[in-house]
Amino acid sequence: MNLKHPISVGADVRRRGLVTSSPTIPKRVTPHASRLTFHVSRFTPPVSRFTRHAFTLVEILVVVVLLSFIILALMTVFNATQTAFRASITQTDVMEGGRSAMGLIKSDLESMTPSFGTNYGAVNFYVNTNSWQYQSNSLPLVQTLIGSISGAQRTNVLENFFVLTRQNTTWTGVGYFVDTTSTNFLNPLYRFSISTNMMAKNARNIPAILYANFINTFLNPPFTNMSHLMDGVVHLTVRAYDPNGYWMTNGYPFGYTNYARNVWFSPPTLGEVGFYMYSNTLPAAVQVELGVLEDRTVQRAESLAGSPLAQANYLAQQAGKVHLFRQRIPIRNVDPSAYQ
Repeated sequence: MNLKHPISVGADVRRRGLVTSSPTIPKRVTPHASRLTFHVSRFTPPVSRFTRHAFTLVEILVVVVLLSFIILALMTVFNATQTAFRASITQTDVMEGGRSAMGLIKSDLESMTPSFGTNYGAVNFYVNTNSWQYQSNSLPLVQTLIGSISGAQRTNVLENFFVLTRQNTTWTGVGYFVDTTSTNFLNPLYRFSISTNMMAKNARNIPAILYANFINTFLNPPFTNMSHLMDGVVHLTVRAYDPNGYWMTNGYPFGYTNYARNVWFSPPTLGEVGFYMYSNTLPAAVQVELGVLEDRTVQRAESLAGSPLAQANYLAQQAGKVHLFRQRIPIRNVDPSAYQ
């Protein structure tokens, strides 16, 4: 096919930038060619308005900031979960130790037995404040209650007590006390136990001897016939109740007078009353209150042992770390005739 006229490139082609040379393109036609062949000196691809660009510095900074917030949020959630997990483990340990100690105390108090000795002879039941804590001019632990607007405070009291029990022909004396002078532990709770057979010589004096051994043991360390139960005990009180449910005191300043015989009461100390019970007198029920610090708080307080003032200031702010256990225990061997 022969073309007699040259092919002209229209204005539309030039406007799109497909041809940058002269508007008239020389042609060469091959006789047997099936299409036209253009020889263009240079071709420029079309420029699209959707061409992609690289990220700017501002965009990268925004992404980094967002990722930082996400990481901080995840770390906050992780720390909260870890704190709750540790708190639950600590609470479980304290609850387990406190319940074990209360269970042992309950078992000893339930088996309390009267000696039926002469007046002011053998001691059936004895409770008094810790002589080391209050007779050595050291003050009790006073803690500020958490969330108290008026700054209310709680005073922790430590008492020691002795129980006389009997099984068949065996007399057993059991006592509990908290050692506030210990340098190895923070307020460890000890249990004293000693037994003897009532068929031995001078059997009538055996119950009295058991109580005397308890007093001599915890007043004169090293402690023999004693077992270490737990640490961190900052509060231990024992109250006796008569068959009518009244707290047995000397009547001052609590408003009611005890009518049981063979009982001697000590003056009130920090709201608690000590006593000795003899002969056939036993309480109808005993209420025990035990306050235990958490393990981590005990460890922190032990690390401040070199500065008693710093240790006292630290413990004074840890009222929320004290777990209280309270239980009223009925006494099976109470003799109603002691209250008539």
